[in-house]
Amino acid sequence: MMSRTEKLWAKQDQHQGDRLRLFSAVATEVDASTVLYPGSFVDVAPSFVFPSVVYVDNDRRAEQFFADDGGVEEIIAANTIDQRARSVTFIPADYQTDLELADQSFDLLISLYAGFISEHCSRYLRVGGSLLVNSSHGDVAMASIDPQFRLVAVVNATGGTYRVQTSALDTYLVPKKPQSITAETLHRLGRGIAYTKSPFAYIFRRLG
Repeated sequence: MMSRTEKLWAKQDQHQGDRLRLFSAVATEVDASTVLYPGSFVDVAPSFVFPSVVYVDNDRRAEQFFADDGGVEEIIAANTIDQRARSVTFIPADYQTDLELADQSFDLLISLYAGFISEHCSRYLRVGGSLLVNSSHGDVAMASIDPQFRLVAVVNATGGTYRVQTSALDTYLVPKKPQSITAETLHRLGRGIAYTKSPFAYIFRRLG
């Protein structure tokens, strides 16, 4: 019989291996040892690829999931792509609050389906570090108007395979309809901007 932890992960990993393929592709472009994943829920897949990950979520199910240290370790061990030691930390909190983490202490900040992560958590990302973000809830648009970020790659998905592209970036982030994009507008809309091209995710670099 599957444990609660296994059931939560199986639901997260409905397309088996999909998250591993995603973060493996990201790792070809991003050299990261320390990763911060606000709004992670139970998506422990970054730990399959990166050695030290801090997960943040205020969902009680996520807290219960990560409290099962042994179960989480088994999931990671069954999916890791190298033999490096893994460090997994879970913070049961709203990422919009002070997480009591040192500023500029992470190489990679992940923002997937969880709101305006870049707006609240960029302080924890080192200068030169990377932001992996998708267009859900408008965080790509928020990052695109933030002068501290520059687009350096996009992640395309085809048939369950992820590929990082670093060329022709000027053809991305082009709105389908001319519009003024501001933080106030994005907060009011609470959703992403429709662009002429729709990759799975974008990778920005923090400039300062």
